[in-house]
Amino acid sequence: MTRPRSLCPRAVLYFTPMAGKIEVSRDIAASPEVVYDAISDVTRMGDWSEECHSCQWHDGFAAPIVGAIFDGHNRHGEHEWTTQGKVIEAEPGRAFTFECSMFDFHYSTWGYRIEPTPTGCRVTEWTEDLRPESAREFSKRASGVEDRAERNRRTMSGTLERLAAALEG
Repeated sequence: MTRPRSLCPRAVLYFTPMAGKIEVSRDIAASPEVVYDAISDVTRMGDWSEECHSCQWHDGFAAPIVGAIFDGHNRHGEHEWTTQGKVIEAEPGRAFTFECSMFDFHYSTWGYRIEPTPTGCRVTEWTEDLRPESAREFSKRASGVEDRAERNRRTMSGTLERLAAALEG
């Protein structure tokens, strides 16, 4: 991990740069089980995410189980788009991961790792960008985001801040 950043006296975010993969971590004063329940309830994603303002499970799914599919509705300025998420890991209190697709093209994977700490847990939100260069221009036009890696770093930090605020009371 590199560059710890403190946004408030109790919050320390760790940024891990990797080619195509971004990780942001934050300690949260809540149990791993409480954090997992909040993160894996995709219908609440809009409560903490700046870009994904709402999600709904597809018919036949109502819980975070491997194979469950949901739609994620995203917004950036005047740009709006919908992606499909497919849960690929669901370990209560430990990890929640899903693939993101658009037009049947799996373009990224997002996940959360949760590790117990003496005061609650450390939550690591991560994403791996799987888009080939040829798809990046389409993505810029669809989302209005010029630098996806930088935007993800910033919005992931905000997501974890809002999650902590909601769970720490």
